[in-house]
Amino acid sequence: MKNVLLVVLFLYSSFLIGQNGVSPDKVVTPPEKVLFTFQKEYPGKIAVWVLKYVGDDDDEIRYEGKFKTNENTESLAVYSNLGVLKAFETQIPLSKLPQKAQAYLKKNYPSNAIREIAVVVDDKSKTTYEVGVEKKGRFYDLVFDQNGGFDVAIEKD
Repeated sequence: MKNVLLVVLFLYSSFLIGQNGVSPDKVVTPPEKVLFTFQKEYPGKIAVWVLKYVGDDDDEIRYEGKFKTNENTESLAVYSNLGVLKAFETQIPLSKLPQKAQAYLKKNYPSNAIREIAVVVDDKSKTTYEVGVEKKGRFYDLVFDQNGGFDVAIEKD
């Protein structure tokens, strides 16, 4: 009986140790290539980094660094594990959103539903606008193209 108890205890502790890996959305230190590229592009800025798994099978690693570009503006730089910038997102005021997108928001959402507005530039220099809105207790990212045309609404957790 004592041996059975020891075996069960050993297996249980092995499972606990195995669960102590790096989890997504946990603050991490990115690889040196990522840090080097970030410091080259945004000198003097200090980012808080998280690890994300993306791709069809969650098989690609991305490092997201949140930082302030100035006192009032939050930004997010997304890098591959090789230090290649994949996207840059920065907050903007409603007035910087294209008129077409502003008209869409005014028609479909009350002004107090808007939570955040950002401009996103990807690695192919494609610009989109993302507006975070809350409707009926659910949070959505509304994506607009460069000209302000509505593209898609993505429900977030």
